[in-house]
Amino acid sequence: MRKSIRVPRVDGFDHPEQFATDTIECINWSEYPYKPSVRFHIGHNGTSLLVRYEVEEAHTKAVCTTANGPVWKDSCVELFVKEPESAFYFNFETNCIGVGLSAKRRSRTDCAHFTAEQAAPIVRRSSLPAEPIDIKDGKWSLEIELPFAVLDIEGTPERLLANLYKCGDDTDPVHFVSWSPIGVEQPDFHRPEWFGELILER
Repeated sequence: MRKSIRVPRVDGFDHPEQFATDTIECINWSEYPYKPSVRFHIGHNGTSLLVRYEVEEAHTKAVCTTANGPVWKDSCVELFVKEPESAFYFNFETNCIGVGLSAKRRSRTDCAHFTAEQAAPIVRRSSLPAEPIDIKDGKWSLEIELPFAVLDIEGTPERLLANLYKCGDDTDPVHFVSWSPIGVEQPDFHRPEWFGELILER
């Protein structure tokens, strides 16, 4: 069953008590049973979507240090989001050291990555230093502030479709975990038809 969450209006990350909280814990593919501990806190300030991820995992790894590189191979959290009636969706993937991939897509293969200028308004803050890491039993957090303008949205939307993910294609163990369930046979996060719902409060 697809999930839904009410997204409160907040005064910023300095007021965590104002955020809604949920977990990323859906194991959609039995061949990848590992489930790290991932909580997220979500809100909006009228102009941006604010998400804070809190992660505890068996292997924290980051090799990618280049924007729009293969951050999904590292310890990575992801936010895929779209307007309900749009043919496009956006994916924002960030490894544990704050390196991001940003793109506008029709599908996994039909996409346009953000230029540095387009990505500049997106704020990503990691609790880890911005340098490669490879440790066991890691614990880290990441904040992302995503202006609605980068989603081609004017003003504050009332509703968005989205899914949030935790993955690590080159971590041990490999894992692909989602907030809202995905009903396909093979690991694939690029499934907007399975996105959950964000209801933005006024």
